[in-house]
Amino acid sequence: MTTSDPNKVLNQIKGKPAKSIKFQKHNLPKKRAHGKALKKCRLCGRNGAHINKYGLDLCRQCFRDGASKLGFKKYN
Repeated sequence: MTTSDPNKVLNQIKGKPAKSIKFQKHNLPKKRAHGKALKKCRLCGRNGAHINKYGLDLCRQCFRDGASKLGFKKYN
């Protein structure tokens, strides 16, 4: 499951400044310094099963889909 993007809602209410200010005050996520929510998959945005090694920044499902394109080989 991916996290929701607050920019979608901000684009919808950009014509209403009072609602926009209230939304930004109460609903925008705070900046994370560390933890699980900091790392997202580059392709799908998923938080879980993250592979950060070699600077991949992919979840395991997206890694399996594109591993051969990245140069990884599957051994038996």
